[in-house]
Amino acid sequence: MGLFDTLRNEFIDIIEWTDDASDIILWKFPRYENEIKMNAKLTVRESQVAIFLNEGVLADIFPAGMYTLSTQNMPILATLKGWKYGFDSPFKADVFFVNTKQFTNQKWGTKNPIMLRDAEFGPVRLRAFGSFAFRVNDAAKFFKEVAGTNSEFTVDGINEQLRNLAITRGMDAIAESKIPVLDLASNYDEVSLLITDKIKAEFNELGLELTKFLIENISLPPEVEQALDKRSSMGIIGNLGAYTQFQAANAMETAAANSNGGLMGAGLAAGMGVGMMNQMGNVFQPQQINPNAGSATPPPLPSAPLYFVAVNSAQTGPFTLPQLQAMAQSGHIQRTSLVWTQGMSGWLAAETQTELAVIFATMPPPLV
Repeated sequence: MGLFDTLRNEFIDIIEWTDDASDIILWKFPRYENEIKMNAKLTVRESQVAIFLNEGVLADIFPAGMYTLSTQNMPILATLKGWKYGFDSPFKADVFFVNTKQFTNQKWGTKNPIMLRDAEFGPVRLRAFGSFAFRVNDAAKFFKEVAGTNSEFTVDGINEQLRNLAITRGMDAIAESKIPVLDLASNYDEVSLLITDKIKAEFNELGLELTKFLIENISLPPEVEQALDKRSSMGIIGNLGAYTQFQAANAMETAAANSNGGLMGAGLAAGMGVGMMNQMGNVFQPQQINPNAGSATPPPLPSAPLYFVAVNSAQTGPFTLPQLQAMAQSGHIQRTSLVWTQGMSGWLAAETQTELAVIFATMPPPLV
């Protein structure tokens, strides 16, 4: 290497950042011991901002474009350096490039369920997750408040803080919205806007702009979701009696198709269906309680007596009193017909029984 090459390497004449990484927000140009040559070329690409720092003091800021560095386009640095007469000598300054593109698909989510009060269900625990996007909108403020003089600052360096802001302020916005839990899924856009309005000011304090905030899911604990599923199922079933009859009919059809079960299986299925319907009907019927009674369940109603009748020396029946009255009117039984019911010691004439004597009292006596 010749003397000319050695002298040339002592000065920097091209300053640029190709930005070959996707997660770097701030990058320091590696000046090391080299000095920046006056009239050096500075290239700032789209979605970049260049910051010049002199002895820890923020100086000039350059947006996208190509610049020839001189005392004319670096007024703050020229003042700090004391170039009163535009002395074109090499100088030393720290150069930082700030990436101003959007950093998308930044995930956020609640680590633990958040307790909220719902108008319909009372206290509930919610989990939520989604994504957001941000970018640097004030390079100087971001440099002072967040990045500092780090040679490289990535998204991971601030993502945790931004996620905490999103979760804390976001769940607070959900609580303030008073939107019922069951309606949150249909109002994700509205809730996202509420959260964006609530936290964008805190992003601005860091020199950042919240460009997008999305809710992907808000969920209840598994046991609550299972209870809601059961509630929805009951709503779909509707009439429990009709549903039970439908289930019993399906069981009978299945049993009839089973060659091993035959009619016995069908009868058993029908009996089970009817029994289940009766039991479920009893559960959902309002219970009438007599406040003056000692027991909440009344005793069963007394049953009417059933009589057997001897006809042509053969036992027939049993018959109820209305049936016996019809038989007396048609002449199938007479006063002297032998009858028997539970509690009698033997067969006696119908007119000897008080309940049956009433039947014959309204009938004319036989013709002689």
